[in-house]
Amino acid sequence: MIHTELIAPLGPLLRRHAETKPEKFAFRDSRTSVSYGELEPITANLAGHLQDAGIEPGDCVALFLPNSVEWVEACLGTVRAGAVSVPISYDATLHEVAYRISDANCKAIITSNERAELVAKLQAEHPHLKTVILTDRGDTTAASAGCLRFAALCRNAPRSAPRDLETIDEPSFIVYTSGTTGRAKGVLLSQRSMLWVTAACWAPIAGLNENDHVLSPLPLFHSYALNLTAVSIVATGASETILEKFSTSEVMAQLKAGGVTVFPGVPTMFHYMLEAARAEPGVRFPGLRVCLSAGAIMPAPVNQEFEQRFGVMLLDGYGITETSTMVTLNWLSGGRVMGSCGLPVPGLTTRIIDPATGLDVAAGVEGELVVRGPNLMKGYHNKPEETAKAVRNGWYHTGDLAKADDNGFLTITGRLKELIIRGGQNIAPAEIEETCCAHPAVLDCAVVGAPHPHLGEVPVVFVVPRPGTTLVEADLIEHCRERLSSYKLPQAVHVVEEIPRTGSGKIIRFKLKEVLTTN
Repeated sequence: MIHTELIAPLGPLLRRHAETKPEKFAFRDSRTSVSYGELEPITANLAGHLQDAGIEPGDCVALFLPNSVEWVEACLGTVRAGAVSVPISYDATLHEVAYRISDANCKAIITSNERAELVAKLQAEHPHLKTVILTDRGDTTAASAGCLRFAALCRNAPRSAPRDLETIDEPSFIVYTSGTTGRAKGVLLSQRSMLWVTAACWAPIAGLNENDHVLSPLPLFHSYALNLTAVSIVATGASETILEKFSTSEVMAQLKAGGVTVFPGVPTMFHYMLEAARAEPGVRFPGLRVCLSAGAIMPAPVNQEFEQRFGVMLLDGYGITETSTMVTLNWLSGGRVMGSCGLPVPGLTTRIIDPATGLDVAAGVEGELVVRGPNLMKGYHNKPEETAKAVRNGWYHTGDLAKADDNGFLTITGRLKELIIRGGQNIAPAEIEETCCAHPAVLDCAVVGAPHPHLGEVPVVFVVPRPGTTLVEADLIEHCRERLSSYKLPQAVHVVEEIPRTGSGKIIRFKLKEVLTTN
């Protein structure tokens, strides 16, 4: 059953909860907490102040904050202003932030005092970034003149009331996802597409409801977290404790303390929890009714051991940013196939096709997974050609290989795309290659994913040195560290005489992976 009552503009949903459960806490972190009675006027005030600052419907506002209550308030306030939220990793480099600010033509940015100096550099090169709003995190003396204070905007009444646009079909979020081109693509998502996942997946399948208390370490700039741990919390009226980052000890402590009913994560997190529990036999999590996994393939043995050790169901699923997250999920009730990512979400249509012919394959046969449904993206921002390649006749071609059994349970078997998935984080090899090739001692290079026992895979780089130069591995890693987020850093550098390529110049990556397995 699809919970259609949850598909509504976020403003009215917030007002509904403010009227019916004003004292209930909505979100909290290590620094603060906000109730539903407080969240509605806070986001209304912020929306009004954004409008007073000149933000028009459809304008983009960058969210450059750590996981926090303020992040959620900033996101909701932006949407209530009729603007588009553009989440950016708080660990992103200047180059990565600048690309997103430029590509989305952001008119405002909400960040912290800690990032004030970086934002000042952005403003110097991006005159369209006129409004800077700073939270109190960090040294207040770092704030530049003309910056607005987030706390004051949330607390004080603006001239304008929030727009709270009735339409929920226009883009409200641009979530950047890595692509094989190396340039991040901005995925345009609407409130309807996001809330449809809430109504068709999280509420009916995982049972998310107003009585739940979610503990989330997921990074909010990802679509998985944005959908489940921000939008869906508001839609259902649940409560959530937000962790700034994943910490095995902190997660274990909070779950053992009781009171948490839902814990979402990625496979790497559940692996680390199992490792920690081996030193503490018999540990239990009082009140925890379900754990959820997405972002990468969950090995069946890990899933089984987790459930046996902790006595709680761990539901594996498969989702992608272009479908507002979830495509499939295992159910709390009924049978499951361990190692599969479950059944297609109700209302979503999936097919597995032969990539060469486009024809459907038989059950048990591997092919490319294509999907169609109300949760499909509006397209890639400013990339009509890439949108046309990805969405054909209404079907989104995922680039992922899968197979389905006779009962419809899907298993992801590989990727046509070349993305490396490190602990649930997508990494485009071409982005690292572009960065490495900018080093003066690098003539040519190629990046592949190397197996890792905990993270699934990590990037390693094969390098052809430029004649007459000496390539020092530490220098290349430091060069990358200045330009890439930490999770994208190559974990090893292999010097080779040439990079294997096809006649058309494409890298033959499987040959490089063969080198890894033979060494």
